[in-house]
Amino acid sequence: MENLIQTLAIWALPVIFAITLHEAAHGYVARYFGDATAWQLGRVSLNPLRHIDPVGTILVPVLILASSTLLTGGGILFGWAKPVPVNFGRLGNPKKDMLWVALAGPGANFVMALGWALLLKLATLMPDSAFALPMAEMGKAGISINAALMVLNLLPIPPLDGGRIAVSLLPQRAAWRFARLEPYGFVILLLLLFTGILGAILGPLISGFIHMILIVFGF
Repeated sequence: MENLIQTLAIWALPVIFAITLHEAAHGYVARYFGDATAWQLGRVSLNPLRHIDPVGTILVPVLILASSTLLTGGGILFGWAKPVPVNFGRLGNPKKDMLWVALAGPGANFVMALGWALLLKLATLMPDSAFALPMAEMGKAGISINAALMVLNLLPIPPLDGGRIAVSLLPQRAAWRFARLEPYGFVILLLLLFTGILGAILGPLISGFIHMILIVFGF
């Protein structure tokens, strides 16, 4: 029980910020390109309380952390926040601008992964400090959750960000046909998850990204 509490304390901030700032980034970029829907609803905010989904931001990550699979290093932590509303029809160039709105979320996770890696690096430079170990563990958690969310969301499956990126890049007719998969995207993800295909795809990509981050920061 004590081990679980310590784990939750370490992962709480990285998980909440990774999920909520991902969504805020979508709203910010959408506003930049002409759609102020999220801004008007107060969703372009660094306040996590505006984005938290009780199930996706809290319950699911906590259940995953509580499972023996993750605690032994064998799982992938993920979750979600309340989706930021984006009216693509209000963008200046909907098909083109969709690319940047979709990239904003994974881009935010990429930047946050770098930030947590910097915290981890700082922890190694102050080994005698009482804060070094908590900082290091939180840094590792931050890198891991942001890597997982970035890679997951870049999968080319609507309505994931990768699916919207694909719609933006495909020719008009192909994009329209591909976008019609969106109502079935969640079902596709569940099938990939329960057949083990999702883990087989994400595992190496997440590990590779984390390895790259660690090399950049001299680990």
